[in-house]
Amino acid sequence: MEISTTLKHYSHTVGINYWHFEWCTKYRYLMMKRFEIKNLVEACIRKAAYEHSIKIHILKAMPDHIHMLVTLPNNMTDSKARMLLKGRSAYLIFRNRVHIRLRYPKGHFWAAGSCAVTVGYNDIDAITKYIENQEKHHALA
Repeated sequence: MEISTTLKHYSHTVGINYWHFEWCTKYRYLMMKRFEIKNLVEACIRKAAYEHSIKIHILKAMPDHIHMLVTLPNNMTDSKARMLLKGRSAYLIFRNRVHIRLRYPKGHFWAAGSCAVTVGYNDIDAITKYIENQEKHHALA
């Protein structure tokens, strides 16, 4: 997958804002082990991103965690983006599959922690390969 490294021009600035996000399910439960739930989680994250103008370049759902390469809007911080993505996606997941709420009675689908790393021009190919090869990395392939 080829990702564009063309700089974006704003009113008084020029730049691009790539981030590698990773976060886990609460208690590291293997919630995305089933294909149906994995697709639901990915769709909910994509919907949350679309609602907040976050562009997802790569999204990979593993059984107990998520990896993604995103571009954030110019005025959004990484912590705000993760808060919006995790909160809205959890809400949508619980609305679509009520039985998942039985495992998480307090309504926390995602764990509190997460990881966010900025990605520069030279690192885009390496991060892309890393995210796309997660099954091999975790010996699931």
